[in-house]
Amino acid sequence: MQARQEIADFVAALFFVYGLCVIAWIVASFVFALGVRVPYNRVANAVLDFLRDVSEPFLRIFRRLPLRIGAFDFSPIVALLVLRFVGGIIVSLIAP
Repeated sequence: MQARQEIADFVAALFFVYGLCVIAWIVASFVFALGVRVPYNRVANAVLDFLRDVSEPFLRIFRRLPLRIGAFDFSPIVALLVLRFVGGIIVSLIAP
């Protein structure tokens, strides 16, 4: 019983960290759209490349849907809601 709860907690933490990575990429891409960027900072570029490589495949699924209304793109919000919902279902199936 204890092992299943620990696995469920670990999976919940994975979904939480992935959600944070997606949010960080959304904020970073919004800042880039405003024109702010440090061009030659290797550490910042490495972090941003990691966030893009981790988040974009998941967000690309939702960008195919017609969730753009005018200048607003609601696909990241839907993606985060789906991630939260699916994560909750998976964790509840694992937990005793």
